[in-house]
Amino acid sequence: MLQTSIYDTTGIERLQRELQIDSRLSRKLRTALFKHFQADELALAEFPATERLAIHPLALDSRHDSQLDGASKLLFRTATEMLIEAVILRIATGRTTLCVSSQIGCAAACDFCATGKMGIAQNLTPEEICDQVLQAGQLLAPESRSLRNIVFMGMGEPFHNEDKLYSALESLISPRLFHFSPTKILVSTVGIPAAMLRCVRRFPQLNLALSLHSVRQEVRERIIPLAKKFPIESLQHALHQINELQTRPVMIEYLLLAGVNDSLDDAQLLVEWLANLRAHVNLIPYNAIADAPHLIGTERTEREAFGAFLKQAGIPTTIRYSLGGDIAAACGQLVRKENRAVAITQTSGFSQRK
Repeated sequence: MLQTSIYDTTGIERLQRELQIDSRLSRKLRTALFKHFQADELALAEFPATERLAIHPLALDSRHDSQLDGASKLLFRTATEMLIEAVILRIATGRTTLCVSSQIGCAAACDFCATGKMGIAQNLTPEEICDQVLQAGQLLAPESRSLRNIVFMGMGEPFHNEDKLYSALESLISPRLFHFSPTKILVSTVGIPAAMLRCVRRFPQLNLALSLHSVRQEVRERIIPLAKKFPIESLQHALHQINELQTRPVMIEYLLLAGVNDSLDDAQLLVEWLANLRAHVNLIPYNAIADAPHLIGTERTEREAFGAFLKQAGIPTTIRYSLGGDIAAACGQLVRKENRAVAITQTSGFSQRK
């Protein structure tokens, strides 16, 4: 039986006409799911043709709750049997943030990232991206918590899945669906200048984050292979253009690695590079991964000294602290091995069919 995605508003309208369903029932269903995050059974109770609807393209495979803080890592299984991750962050101030994935694996292959070590890069559909939000919201509803912020900082480089990303963003901000404010959504990228500009022009109120990690080109190339294609000067030029399009500052993500990018000389270079830019720096501790034993996170005292230097120079700076340290907080750690096994099996099957 052909099913219509709950996100396909035009398709839902066709279904209404075909089955002569009162449009008020469709609106009530969408409100229950996307704004109140009611459980499926309750939200669908009055809809007369639930078998014609496709609600969840993802299956919740497992949930891992931190015993140290308010983080929960959700592992979802796609229709292709791959696993992806989303992480709920229950911030101590009461805010709840969801970190979502846009791809299975990541072609950016950053040295410090477990996701980039998978050797897999498959795009998620808009429905698969949005279903992470829906299912996380449904898990949070019994806690009397609601999602306040959505950050695209999970698996994948969002701008390597640009069209699907934009479709998902449209659903997230649509009054007919989730109706999130774009000011509560952040897209993080390792730095693809043209795509950054396209995104901001299309969603001017959206928050953008650049995973910078160093303003020395040779260091960026060493830890972010994609930096060879997009040199540091092109990123700086793009940020100036983005500042002209937005009043809000661009978030600068800076992962501190011992002996790589954490000296006070590095801090001074960062201050100079950010001169005349509207930006806010997030200093991030490193979550160690087995595939990069040569990388060591900067000690807390040095991170704080680095942050103090930036603040003294007038750079708005936040020193972040890891959540979920006991549930493999680094993206991709829990799914890499299984995804690679699935990919090998699928490749082998394809070769045999040929």
